[in-house]
Amino acid sequence: MSGYAQLKRQIVSQTVAENLALIEGHRRLLRRRRSRLRARQAAFLLVLSGIAASVLPSLPVSEPPPATVAAAWAGPPPEAEAPRPAAEPIRAAGAAVERIDPSVFPLAVRHVVLDPGHGGEDLGTRNGDLREKDLTLDVALRLRALLEAEGLRVSMTRDADRTLVLRERSELANRVDADVFVSIHINWIATRQVRGVETYYLGPTEDPELNALARRENQHSGYALADQSNIIRGVILNAQHERSRRLAGLVHGALYRSLRPINPRLEDRGVKTAPFVVLVGTEMPAILAEVSCLSNAEEVELLARPLYRGHIAEALFRGILGYARDVESPSEELLGP
Repeated sequence: MSGYAQLKRQIVSQTVAENLALIEGHRRLLRRRRSRLRARQAAFLLVLSGIAASVLPSLPVSEPPPATVAAAWAGPPPEAEAPRPAAEPIRAAGAAVERIDPSVFPLAVRHVVLDPGHGGEDLGTRNGDLREKDLTLDVALRLRALLEAEGLRVSMTRDADRTLVLRERSELANRVDADVFVSIHINWIATRQVRGVETYYLGPTEDPELNALARRENQHSGYALADQSNIIRGVILNAQHERSRRLAGLVHGALYRSLRPINPRLEDRGVKTAPFVVLVGTEMPAILAEVSCLSNAEEVELLARPLYRGHIAEALFRGILGYARDVESPSEELLGP
């Protein structure tokens, strides 16, 4: 009989003897034998590690800590021993994750996904002959030309008038490994005198008006009721929150600064968070830009002009390009708090 087999046999025999000793109440003898058994187990593990290292030299051998192995072989502790304190419970994933400053990862932006809101059977907002789905597509096509002229790769969730649910839009962006996702929309505000631009990134809100807007935009989502918990979790634990906030700020600033000289009564309605489903599934910085208001008669006149739609595309281009430069060479001034 080889030394390996003999050692294994001794360990098994000793384990059986321990169980008999426990049944017969010989606890003192049991503790002495357990001490000897642990020494043999340690020797056995050393032999086993040596065999593994010689037979499989290309594979790293990782020994469990002797105390852990010994405890597993020795079975439950005797009744006389005090119970060990329970380990500290592991906190839920994401509950204690600390934010990482995105400036430590200066990554390039090379691939942009443009998402013209609505399309096909989904008209979006409308005023007279102007329909949101047509305006967003026109602006996106103009923006694509500008970005491609700058050397960026551009994908579009739709480049024609077709129906596309929200889930498909974010899945496409993930599938092509985009660096940035920009969803383009035209707003409708109950107060018809108001005109303005506002830009969103993913997050919860307590504003009833924004929740009403999100309900309108979240139609045709492509998700089922069973997905609700995952959607809520995605809104709260969005991994791209900080980068999306930065992208939204730069795009929004470019929109307002570029359009205000042409549209003097334009209001800066700010950068906000809202639970837009189209942003939930994206794995890259993602924003939704409301670039005009179809509810305002004067902006309707402006939107009817191709030149003004071109100005919107140029403003979005400046914001995206500013973000691309920012993430490659972030500055303290641009990063903000």
